[in-house]
Order: sequence, then structure tokens, then C-alpha cells
Amino acid sequence: MKVFHAISIFAAFVFCFLMLSVHDAIAGGGQAYPNGAEAFMVGAMPPPGITMINYAYYGHAGKLKDDNGDDTHLLDSADVGGDIIRLIWISKYKLFGGNYGQHIFFGAINKDMDLNGPAGSKLKTHYHDFNALYVIYSPLLVGWHLQEGKLHVAASAADIYIPLYNEDKGNMASVGRNFWTFEPVLAVTYLPIPPLELSAKFMYDFNTHQDDYEPGPPFRLDRDPGQEFHCDFNISWGVMPGLRVGINGYFYQQTTSDDYDGIDDAPPPMRPALKDLEDDKGRAVALGPGILYKHQNFMTTLRYQHEFAVKNRPELQNVWFKLIYIF
Repeated sequence: MKVFHAISIFAAFVFCFLMLSVHDAIAGGGQAYPNGAEAFMVGAMPPPGITMINYAYYGHAGKLKDDNGDDTHLLDSADVGGDIIRLIWISKYKLFGGNYGQHIFFGAINKDMDLNGPAGSKLKTHYHDFNALYVIYSPLLVGWHLQEGKLHVAASAADIYIPLYNEDKGNMASVGRNFWTFEPVLAVTYLPIPPLELSAKFMYDFNTHQDDYEPGPPFRLDRDPGQEFHCDFNISWGVMPGLRVGINGYFYQQTTSDDYDGIDDAPPPMRPALKDLEDDKGRAVALGPGILYKHQNFMTTLRYQHEFAVKNRPELQNVWFKLIYIF
């Protein structure tokens, strides 16, 4: 009986640790912003009026990396597809010398995840969700066009990620969320010579308290997701009027650790795993080619990004297709 009891405890520990590893490596930090969403001319805010942007996205992951950047072999594959609409209103009113405006995002995401073994409180190897994404709103955009059109700067005091409280508890592929994110943004585009474009968008995320977080087994505790710094960037060359080719990518780094409330109330096999995961921070870098076509008040871009130097996250390959129309 003692041997059986010892084996049971060991099996429970491994079981809990595997489930924690799968879930938290995917869910560290708030991960509100879809890295790599912006690239070409990101600092050049549109002219006064209404602009509509449609983002179509597909991402695939076949590896889940640990804190050392090694494959955990826990993830078989994960696929994410989505469509997001962004409406931008820019006024003729000046604020700090730039044009004042606002924007709002809304959309839907489909997520499928296959694991190499049963995980999560539902003990499944496949998880799926299709749902509306959170709403993103900024009440304060300001854009400057400087140096006779060579330098463009856009800033948002805070992009506010407003949850729809549609989180599917126990679903490791849940699209919904039950906490807020506040994200100051600074975007810059510089055109030193007519064919060359250099752009970057810098963001820092502050996440609010998350209630009833389920790390894997049927046990819930509250969590304070870590803060995050991330930057989208792009270098392009104009090959002919209205056509650009370039290299785009992003850098993501979780800057502070997740903080779990109630670890001491968790089942004993889970406690050391949760404490270790508090110190793990996500990281990713991505690069890939992109192309832009512009004609009058219409613009479209197609981009690919491949991640590397990944820690505590799935290693992604992304495709972005974006349509922009200025009314």
C-alpha cells in the first residue's frame, strides 16, 4: 500500500505539472495585443475623417517552448484564425500640435489546439473556441506629420482592451477573457530618402487582476498577469509608385512575472510548479517578408512572420492580410 500511495502521489505531481506547463506557457502575461499586427507606415496616422482597416490573420504553432527555449513536446499543433475591424476617426482639431482622434477595434477569433496528452480540467487532447474578441478603444490619439512629410509620429495615451467577460472556464483554447489591459502606444515612421521607410510601434501593457484563473486541474485561483513590452517594426523599399517590399517583425518580452493568489490553498502537488511558473516570463522575436500596394485611398498589405528565440510560449508562424480604406 505504501508503494501504491507513493506512486499515486508521484503520478499526481507529474499530472499537475504537465497541465500547468501546457496552460501557463500559453497564458503567461496578458497577451492582449496580437504581435506583428502592424508594419508598413505605422507611424503615419491617416488624414482627418474616417478610415477603416480590416485585419485578417492566421497563425500556426507546432512547438511549445519552455523557460530554456526548448520544445516541451506537450503541444502537437495550434491554429488561430481571426478577422478584426478597426475604425479610426481623425479630427481637424489640434492637440499638442498634432491632429486629435480616436479608434476602436472589434472582431472574432477561431482557435484550435491539439495536445500530445490529456490536459486541463477537462482532460482532453483537443480544445476549440470561436468567439468575439475583446473590444479595444482609445479616447486619445494624436498624430504629427513633421519634417515636410519625412517624419510621422502617432501616439495613444492608452489602448484599452475591454473584456466581454465571455471566457470559457476550463477551455484551454478560450478566446474570451475576464480582465482588462491598458496599453500606451508610440509609433514612428521615418522616410530619410523617398524609397526607404523605417517604422516601429512601441507598446507597454499593464494588465488588471484576473479572477478564477484555472491553471489546469479543476482548481481556480486569482492571478495578476505580468506586464509586457513589445514592438512591431518594418523596413521597406519603394520599388515603384504605390508598391513597396520589405522585412517586418516584432519583439515581445514579458517584463514582470505573473503573481498567483492562493498558491498555499492549491493541492500540494501543484504548489512547487505554480511557484516556479511565477518566475517564468514569455519572450519571442519574429522576422519575415512583406509587400504593400497603394492606390489612391486604398491600401493592402500581405506579410509573413516566423518566430525564433521563443521562451514560455508557442513558437508561431503568422500570416497577416490587411485592407485599408480612407473614406
